[in-house]
Amino acid sequence: MLKRTLQLLIAVCIVTGTSWAADDPFVGKWKLDSSRSQLPADTMKVESGGANKYTFIFSEPNTETVTIDGTDQPGIFGTTLSVTEQGPRVWKVVRKSKGRTLLTAIWTLSEEGGTLHDSYTEYRPDGSPFTIDYLYLRKAGDSGFAGTWQSTSEVFVSPYEIQIQPYQGDGFSLIDSVAGINKSLKFDGTDYPSSGPNASPGMLSSGRRISDRRLELTDKLKGKLQSTDDFQLSPDLQTMTETQHPADQGKPTILVFKRE
Repeated sequence: MLKRTLQLLIAVCIVTGTSWAADDPFVGKWKLDSSRSQLPADTMKVESGGANKYTFIFSEPNTETVTIDGTDQPGIFGTTLSVTEQGPRVWKVVRKSKGRTLLTAIWTLSEEGGTLHDSYTEYRPDGSPFTIDYLYLRKAGDSGFAGTWQSTSEVFVSPYEIQIQPYQGDGFSLIDSVAGINKSLKFDGTDYPSSGPNASPGMLSSGRRISDRRLELTDKLKGKLQSTDDFQLSPDLQTMTETQHPADQGKPTILVFKRE
């Protein structure tokens, strides 16, 4: 779940061209078409520690151990994590940072215990919600929430939209209100810092134009490569496909956007 918070937040790009940037076909508002997109499977582990305590592993090798009593308890990266039992097969998971709710997740275990439905909601910096419904299949464990779970489907309940705008005449700015990360840069091979309420210090992007309808973006964090992303427009300029190549994963993520 934390991995999704850091991921979903899609490493989308900003690029530059020349003085015709305002007329560039990449400029505009784009909406994710989740039915045509291919996201990598998400894996999470829940381990029982007795005395109503459980250890959660949302991203290797990070672990968090909390008591299932609904109280805010220390989590990773300076956050707090709380888990409330709302029924024999329902848990509510809440993550906060400095008192602000970052996400809530309602986990519902199937009667036979083989699948887990996750109604997952992140909150934008302005407090507005963004919800995705996940379905997980049990890969290990016998019963209850303890076990290894792998996602088999993701349904975007809330629309995911991004905007690409001209920047300083021959550059672009990408505005991602869901991720809370904005990128503005020129297409000159220089690393440009990201901005926005969720941008981490040392988050940089650089890009190059391969053709009028194809762009490449490289993302770094504190000098370490995070991903290389390829953006390509359809011949009618109404569809934008982003292929993400994360540095630590072999399988790419494919995101398909429709022009609005």
